[in-house]
Amino acid sequence: MPDVLQVLYVEDDPDIRMVTAFALEDEGFELIECDSGIDALSKAVNVTPALILLDVMMPGLDGPATLQQLREMPHLANTPVIFMTAKVQPAEKEQYMALGALGVLSKPFDPLALADDIRSLLSRSDG
Repeated sequence: MPDVLQVLYVEDDPDIRMVTAFALEDEGFELIECDSGIDALSKAVNVTPALILLDVMMPGLDGPATLQQLREMPHLANTPVIFMTAKVQPAEKEQYMALGALGVLSKPFDPLALADDIRSLLSRSDG
């Protein structure tokens, strides 16, 4: 894994974005912050992140719809994706996994454990 992990991070709530940035940026993550699915699609054209961290419930283009459009970009077709959501019932988690997610992190999350939780999911995909 590279020393700095570039992440396309999509979250419409500015407070959650701030906490996530605080939790991850000192842990070797470089966040490309997006406040909507549309913003993510615009920024994704010019970057090749190692991970997409994606909120599920957003106005306009939700997480699953955003993922579908990101996957149409050849350079992001196989980029690992982790959903972050408060909707973590087993059926919902199965739906996100069926979309190709590497994992689902529940909100609210523990900021002190977030980097390790993400690394753990990523290491499962490597092995």
